[in-house]
Amino acid sequence: MAGYKPKVISLTKRPGHSFGFYLRVEQAVEGHLIRCLEMGGPAELSGMKDGDRILRVNGTLVDGLSHSEVVDMIRNSGASVTFHILDEASYVQAKATGVNLSDPQSTQVANGVAKHSLKPKLCYLVKSTSGYGFSIRSVKGEEGLFMTEVIPGGVADRAGVSVNDRLLEVNAEDVEGSTHDQVVDKIKLAGSSIMLLLADRETHRYYQNQHTKIGPWLATAKHLPHKPQIIKMTKGSDGYGFLLEEKNRQGQATGHFMKNIDRGSPADKAGLREMDKLVAVDGEEVQSCSHEQVVEKMRRSGNKCCLLVVDQDTDEMYKLAGVSPIVFLGEMSESNPPPSYIEALNLPSPVQRAVPEESRKEELKPKLCKMEKDSSGYGFHLNGLQGVLGHYIKEVVKGGAADRAGLQNDDIVVEVGGVNVEERSHEEVVSIIRSSGSSLEILVADKSVYDQLKAKGVTITRLLLGETSYAQVHTADAPEEDEGHEEARPQTPTEPERERTTSTSSKESSDERL
Repeated sequence: MAGYKPKVISLTKRPGHSFGFYLRVEQAVEGHLIRCLEMGGPAELSGMKDGDRILRVNGTLVDGLSHSEVVDMIRNSGASVTFHILDEASYVQAKATGVNLSDPQSTQVANGVAKHSLKPKLCYLVKSTSGYGFSIRSVKGEEGLFMTEVIPGGVADRAGVSVNDRLLEVNAEDVEGSTHDQVVDKIKLAGSSIMLLLADRETHRYYQNQHTKIGPWLATAKHLPHKPQIIKMTKGSDGYGFLLEEKNRQGQATGHFMKNIDRGSPADKAGLREMDKLVAVDGEEVQSCSHEQVVEKMRRSGNKCCLLVVDQDTDEMYKLAGVSPIVFLGEMSESNPPPSYIEALNLPSPVQRAVPEESRKEELKPKLCKMEKDSSGYGFHLNGLQGVLGHYIKEVVKGGAADRAGLQNDDIVVEVGGVNVEERSHEEVVSIIRSSGSSLEILVADKSVYDQLKAKGVTITRLLLGETSYAQVHTADAPEEDEGHEEARPQTPTEPERERTTSTSSKESSDERL
């Protein structure tokens, strides 16, 4: 639509700090909303406004994803993240007029500049007997180094390098402040292959005007020769037919790799290969997860899963770029015909996710969950951010004590053992849980219930409970007291060696500080 102008905003946070905003979903309001901007925080200083909607995270379209999925994507980005933001009025108008926000044709313009010109590019070059086929030069009176003498049909030309492209990074190392000789030395020492981050003049000028640092997460990966693979599988009678192994590959960083793929199995038929490295499970990056965490995500997926994997060449190429291939999933879904990764996940559309009328008439009551610790602990994870008030439930183990007592993912914790903990620190709440012994009572509220009660100015206590409003209590024999995890995380049971299940279920939350 005319006038549709998303902003591209990159944020960087200091260690121990947040990006300075809350990500929220609100009842009867579409989109992922920016709220509660911290005065002087990275988000406010970048130009974010209250009510802005996040369309993309690191290039991946998120408008149709769940709140918890978007939160996880932002948190997994580390200290830096890039957003495509649409102001509230434009977002509401786009939705009202039926604009498809996932359609590349509907997002051709951003702040008055054509979309293609906004993207820097990653170019991967493998040296031939005649070299790389380019030279670099400086321009008198202008900072920076530029590509020149790009030989037609040569290595650089085939890799997407153009004359006058500005050189920003070599193998993920910033060279904008380097001299000509320093950069030449870096290229010579790089060996037989290099990854370049480049931007044409218009792109560089745009980001410079936006006071935005250009990084590989902003780039297009369309020129890269090696592509991640999307593996969509339906479990057979004997599982998926592969082993998941955590190990080092040729002395490099630990990863999760595919082993012993059964011939004719769902994994084999879907194209999974020995030593493929697992990047994401059902759209959630797992490279920073432990083996046990990946196994748990896989088990939650049911009978279908979608994996993003890379072979060794692709893995090494992306390492040179200093960016995860998951950053480019949005670009993959735009440029490739179905099945794209996002479509392969079978994620519900915003229309499909609309709340049924009968569900909106929910009873505004908290619930009291009573549980007895079993051999695996209570079976849930208490989530919270250090130094930030507020606690919610995550990773409720199916069939565990918490699950049997009615505790659910994303429930907001109000009381523990009769003590209100809404304004207690995470460490204090963990301490209360640990001191509870072998039995525990937690007063919680569903996020939407919690928000509505707070909006009405209602203090949430047990007095709001009816005679039968709390969850059914199932008492298990209490085991000997075990040593608690630092964050009240239940002990992870030993996983069987052969992994035949996959992935994580979508979890809805409503408000996250980021």
